[in-house]
Amino acid sequence: MSKKFIVETSARHVHVTQEDLEILFGKGATLTKKKDLSQPGQYACEERIEVVGPKKSLPGVSILGPVRPATQVELSATDARSIGLSAPIRESGDVAGSAGCKLVGPCGEVELKEGVIVAKRHIHLTPADAEELGVKDKDVVYVKMDTDGRKAILGDVVCRVSDKFARAMHIDTDEANAISAGPGLEGEIYEV
Repeated sequence: MSKKFIVETSARHVHVTQEDLEILFGKGATLTKKKDLSQPGQYACEERIEVVGPKKSLPGVSILGPVRPATQVELSATDARSIGLSAPIRESGDVAGSAGCKLVGPCGEVELKEGVIVAKRHIHLTPADAEELGVKDKDVVYVKMDTDGRKAILGDVVCRVSDKFARAMHIDTDEANAISAGPGLEGEIYEV
């Protein structure tokens, strides 16, 4: 088995609760699957919203399904700064004390007191993948990527292990642009 893994760019997106979905899109609203994502059960939705910060807004931001227990906005650092927010670098779900914003949909608005983060780069792994790669859940590693003209080693990559995951690394658009990441890019753990 290869010790490499696909490196995917995770663009700006929002996870919403059912309650917030209904405020934004109307009572009884459900998410409409546009396409499946690499992680099992996760998908991009047809529904899009506007993310509003103190300086400006980002229109047409994708919602990822299914609905979640907490609403969360994941932006690149550039996105966050452009709308006037100081978003911390965090793992998904770690939103306590993070930046807030307003979400605007066709039927209503949701004011978030917190929930805007820059997602920490991470690798999704099954327990078998983690064993093969010599890592465990929450290990922080360096990952080497051989891109054309912009080879890179990225540090502070969190290993996330679950039998519900598929083997893939996620970086945001700032990181992808910095290394000229393209489709089919592979990474490998350089140092644990």
